[in-house]
Amino acid sequence: MKTAFVTRGLLAAAFLTMFTAQAQNKKSVASDKALKQIKELAASNAVISKNLATFDTLDYTVFSNRDWTRLHESHSKDILVHFPDGHTEKGIEQHIKTLDAMFVYAPDTRIKQHPLKLGSGNMTAVMGYMEGTFTKPMPLGDGTFIQPTGKKFKLQMATIGIWNEDGTMSEEYLFWDNQSYMDQIMFK
Repeated sequence: MKTAFVTRGLLAAAFLTMFTAQAQNKKSVASDKALKQIKELAASNAVISKNLATFDTLDYTVFSNRDWTRLHESHSKDILVHFPDGHTEKGIEQHIKTLDAMFVYAPDTRIKQHPLKLGSGNMTAVMGYMEGTFTKPMPLGDGTFIQPTGKKFKLQMATIGIWNEDGTMSEEYLFWDNQSYMDQIMFK
């Protein structure tokens, strides 16, 4: 009987040892997976932070100062840009022409704050304020102009960017209310 008890005890100890080793191995595997996820999340957060910082530079410095020679820092050569009026453009050169046209009639156009910034994976979004003053004639494209009113505008705007691994956007979505824009510079 003592032998049976010892044998059962040895078997129980062996099973306990095997179970403990297996549990520790599972814990080790789970710990390794958790550590890997934490590292991936930290790396993703670092990329998102870098892309949001690039957005700040884009709006506060490049856009607000019309420094188009630096637009390539945030935009890929073949960027696809979606505008609030529904049209889409492809390529950085066309995007520069469109952006520059905004300054013809409001040369002090600027974006100086992003009170809301979000990011997930390769996408970021910022909300800010675009403001300026309608001080120069606005070309209508047919050779005619709207004469300046001297009125100021301040619009909420949002930009959503889809980023490449090289730190430039492959696609950009721009949002602001064009009706509010026109109301402010023409009728306010």
